[in-house]
Amino acid sequence: MLQLFGYDQGVLGAVIGLDSFRREFKDPNRNQEGIIASIYDIGCFVGAILAFMTADRLGRKGSICVGSWIMVVGTILQTAATEQIQLIVSRVVTGIGNGMNTVNVPIWQAESFKSHNRGVSHVLTDSSTWGHGANGLTQAMLIIQSALIAFGHPLSTFMGLASRQAEPSSFGWRWPIAFQGVFLVMILAFLPFLPESPRWLVQHGRVEEATDVFARLSSKDAVITDPAVLAERDDVVASVEEEKRLGSASWGEVFTEGPNRNISRVLLGAGPYMFNQWSGINSLAYFLPITFERNIGLSTQLSLIIAGILGIQYFFVSWLPYFFIEKVGRRKMLIWSSAACSFCMVMIAIMLRIGSIPCQWVFVAFCFLFFDVFSLGILPVSWMYASEIMPLRTRNKGVALGVSSHWLSNFVVVYVTPMAIDNLQYKLYIIWAVLNASFVPITWLWYPETARRSLEDMDEIFRHERFGLTKTRSPGTRTKEGGDGVIRRRDADVEVFADEGKDLPTLDTVRR
Repeated sequence: MLQLFGYDQGVLGAVIGLDSFRREFKDPNRNQEGIIASIYDIGCFVGAILAFMTADRLGRKGSICVGSWIMVVGTILQTAATEQIQLIVSRVVTGIGNGMNTVNVPIWQAESFKSHNRGVSHVLTDSSTWGHGANGLTQAMLIIQSALIAFGHPLSTFMGLASRQAEPSSFGWRWPIAFQGVFLVMILAFLPFLPESPRWLVQHGRVEEATDVFARLSSKDAVITDPAVLAERDDVVASVEEEKRLGSASWGEVFTEGPNRNISRVLLGAGPYMFNQWSGINSLAYFLPITFERNIGLSTQLSLIIAGILGIQYFFVSWLPYFFIEKVGRRKMLIWSSAACSFCMVMIAIMLRIGSIPCQWVFVAFCFLFFDVFSLGILPVSWMYASEIMPLRTRNKGVALGVSSHWLSNFVVVYVTPMAIDNLQYKLYIIWAVLNASFVPITWLWYPETARRSLEDMDEIFRHERFGLTKTRSPGTRTKEGGDGVIRRRDADVEVFADEGKDLPTLDTVRR
């Protein structure tokens, strides 16, 4: 799912400089390079919009299965392409499937995990171990998905490096593209063994199945009669019944504020997705070997080697949020990551402007550091935040709009990068530095903290806070269950909404 996004970010940059690729596609110019690379993101945008049409009808698993099969078709067409137009169309097809999956996976995750480990389970996309039972399998699936956003970079780069040995045969560029199919086989093989979203099951009247899933996700030894399992189910049933009483959400409702602050949540949910792209990450990631070649004059082989090593470091560093994402919270991670990314881009621009041999290697070093600090905050938060703040009633449409903003931003960034490297040079990185710096006050002022809060908690927060300066700046107080199946809160951590003069409704003990 998300792993193909990571792999595809790097694979085109790894093969686009090969003589066999350039000969096959009539030596594309900078504009054509941008179109070939970025058109994938237009497909992802279309897929994100289509996702809301399938998610409610087919379920989260069913929609992911459809998206994955579409990607299989696209991968076959890409591998067989002999003309630019064939390559462009096939990348659109692959993008449609990936766009569908990048909407459904975060929703599936948010609806399946408990509030005190939902963020951890998402970072399991970057870092975790295999667990037990259905919960472990679900976490393992999430590892396979998002971890390869990071792992896909070095894999695709080293694929490109190895494929150079096949030159001048077209196998040199076809094999790295075809290798995407290996990931798809893994996804389609694991998917039947994973549980459907229990919230989706409740929404469609399949309460007994949902109870079984809650038990499977609770622990290895849990049974459907456990008090914690029944409390979890009853909470969700009550929430879904209230949503059904109000009726299905229309697009008009999604773009209306109302008591649930729908449009506010859509805008806030889209923000981190856009932060991800406008940080400049894919200006580097899609064309990293080319960046080293064209900016500082390294050879193709050395550029591929350095890009591969950078990707390996990126992958390992992306595991670290596992240890602190719930304790530190989304806001702090996003703020500090954005500030650090801005600093790295400033240093990259300065080193490129000076242009001496030592500065060229400092440029490389700050590229390494940029990927590291990006993976410690912007990367994990951007993919989880929207699904954590959207109400169940509008979640499909809201998350689809957020992911769509991600892919449109990705398209613009990737399309302009080949031309910007030549024409703007160091000034391109100043633009990224300014944008990253702007994320800091935006996050501080408007983004409520979601860590250790259930989806129902976030509903309460948005009902009490008006659109504007948020007062919810610290992680919530839900902690792991005790032996009695009760999730406890500490009285000292009750949130106070100064503008309302009210406390967020809490109990000494809260049953989910």
